[in-house]
Amino acid sequence: MADSRDEPLVLGIETSCDETGVGIVRGTTLLADAVASSVDEHARFGGVVPEVASRAHLEAMIPTIQRALKDAGVSARDLDGIAVTAGPGLAGALLVGVSAAKAYAYALGKPLYGVNHLASHICVDQLEHGPLPEPTMALLVSGGHSSLLLSSDITSDVRPLGATIDDAAGEAFDKIARVLNLGFPGGPVIDRYAKEGDPTAITFPRGLTGPRDPAYDFSFSGLKTSVARWIEAKRAAGEEVPVRDVSASFQEAVVDVLTRKAVRACKDEGVDHLMIGGGVAANSRLRALAAERCEAAGIRLRVPRPKLCTDNGAMVAALGAEMVARNRVPSDWDLSADSSLPVTDPHVPGHSNDHDHDHVHEVSKENLYS
Repeated sequence: MADSRDEPLVLGIETSCDETGVGIVRGTTLLADAVASSVDEHARFGGVVPEVASRAHLEAMIPTIQRALKDAGVSARDLDGIAVTAGPGLAGALLVGVSAAKAYAYALGKPLYGVNHLASHICVDQLEHGPLPEPTMALLVSGGHSSLLLSSDITSDVRPLGATIDDAAGEAFDKIARVLNLGFPGGPVIDRYAKEGDPTAITFPRGLTGPRDPAYDFSFSGLKTSVARWIEAKRAAGEEVPVRDVSASFQEAVVDVLTRKAVRACKDEGVDHLMIGGGVAANSRLRALAAERCEAAGIRLRVPRPKLCTDNGAMVAALGAEMVARNRVPSDWDLSADSSLPVTDPHVPGHSNDHDHDHVHEVSKENLYS
């Protein structure tokens, strides 16, 4: 058996939104997953404020990296590469992470890998359930994305089958939680209230599920509007809003569409498994309904534990380790953040040849890091 120390040791940095995540993996083994969240700073605004997020990343970056290295029991000099989310995400927040990654990579003389946030959400499952099947069918659901993706190689080939055409699932959760005065973020609190409610109490619409609608695209804007109007009508009539039943019925409408389309995609593409990732994958009802429908369809379900579903540095490190293991070309030193980086680009390869990278690394590691 190969010595695990021969597997790539990679540090990953994630700053696409309001979480400063730093993870360290060796191959497909998670060694450290340090996160500094600024969610409390955004709560009073009812949503993420980009400038607040960027400043929080600046303050948390170095302490979070130091904590990850300590938790992993490794030295920065031991690393085989530095990976960082280059996009998509909030431009200012991404720039903080990319700048930090470039500084550490240059000072340490290590290769730099700018990777895709969505591809990272898929790759993180390797830390939980081992190497990804090829091809992999993935349903990614978060505050900014609802996507069905098919990947034959997570480092180079990710094909979008469908995506949200308006509000993402997580965004809809946040907006309905705001209407119900439940606070921010909305996903966890609606999930909690829904457990005590009746998912059949109110019939809310299922967007884009008609016979002529796109098979794999999602739309939650109409659902959000329908729920908001139902709540407003109750209040206008002076009636009490049944928060638990509304939460359960709304949540059921979301997860019904997500799981129905994901299972259909697996059948249509002849893929016998489904991976679910992204922050909304932590939702208990989504996990339960996906498990039920996958079992009925003979599909194997892979869902990482909740902590690995939300934004974290471990997922970036996992994809970075794959880049190193498969000898993918590192990114150039002029790597920049791309807030709209397409999922079809799992990473941002450089154009310099290997000699250029080696030369910069040899010069840098003499005296830039102590």
